[in-house]
Amino acid sequence: MAGNTISKNKAKLRIGVLYGGRSGEHDVSLCSAASVVAALDRNKYNVTAIGIDRDGRWYVQEKPEIVPDKDFGRKMALKKSGMWLVNHFEQKNKLHIYDIKNKNKEVVVDVVFPVIHGTFCEDGTLQGLLELAMVPYVGADVIGSAVGMDKDIAKRLLNQSGIPIVPSVTINKQSWQENANAKIIMKDALEKLGLPLFVKPVCAGSSVGVKKVKKEKMLANAMNFAFQFDTRVMIEKAVDCREIECAVLGNENPVASVLGEIIPRHEFYSYEAKYIDPNGAALKIPAEIGKPLADKIRKIAVEGYMALGCSSMARVDFFLDKKTNKFYLNEINTIPGFTSISMYPKLWAATGLKYSDLLDKLIALALDRHKKKLEIKTDK
Repeated sequence: MAGNTISKNKAKLRIGVLYGGRSGEHDVSLCSAASVVAALDRNKYNVTAIGIDRDGRWYVQEKPEIVPDKDFGRKMALKKSGMWLVNHFEQKNKLHIYDIKNKNKEVVVDVVFPVIHGTFCEDGTLQGLLELAMVPYVGADVIGSAVGMDKDIAKRLLNQSGIPIVPSVTINKQSWQENANAKIIMKDALEKLGLPLFVKPVCAGSSVGVKKVKKEKMLANAMNFAFQFDTRVMIEKAVDCREIECAVLGNENPVASVLGEIIPRHEFYSYEAKYIDPNGAALKIPAEIGKPLADKIRKIAVEGYMALGCSSMARVDFFLDKKTNKFYLNEINTIPGFTSISMYPKLWAATGLKYSDLLDKLIALALDRHKKKLEIKTDK
């Protein structure tokens, strides 16, 4: 009996839930990771948590610990123990991590499940490391991650594909810091886009660094604030809209969930409304939208997903103009929130795919994509 048990345990995939990271969304990631770790089926998987601190150091936790949190309800406890080295040269379709402070103790992971939001993970950086290591991982690959994270490049590709987007302009930090250019930039943006406006970092998520600008005199402060979080900033026309979200799942043949609506109780769906204030927003699933329009939005969600080279999963966010019912694709999030209140898993639950089954599906998609990439010929 003992031998059978060991054999069965050896057959389980070891899932490495990667969380934390060098990003303004570090705390959100700890919360998402807690939900994923708690929901992974221990009859199918062994689960290892891999925390990345704010300085970029990796820490392996073979017995992940979830603790209460005053803002997020619960989160992963990122325990800084050991000195871990990530070996991306093994190339045996597994991630090998060594504790060089503990006789080079080795931990081997079969599939990486990243739940790190924002810079240095959602932007293709981590995906590049995992591709070099030839390790299966959940989420979009390098191209999809990088493009999805870059609001400016994403908008250009979406526009080229005929998908409606909100008008905007993008400015780099050097141009902004030259006083003469800054005045020209603000004048041009106001003439082109009018007021009100949104100012946001190009490569950040969870509404980090975002300000709504109602008066001309507010624009410079909003720009300086956003430039704390990125070297490029987008000024975008504000639309009086409903915020509609759609979850997309799949590799070559992705499918869309039912639609949901975010109803912010703050002025807009800010970081505080998303994560800190328990009454910051209401989620309505399914969204109250007529079937013909809902079907069209779901179709465009899949088209946008494909246009940006996404795979595995993404949450696709839309603005629906309250007056005209015209919709715009706002952005695509390739590692959406996975907290207990996050829209992505809630949308799939409403579509008939419960949280634990969604995790199973994402792991299967990671393995399928990895298998196909291994079939690519790399020599002449």
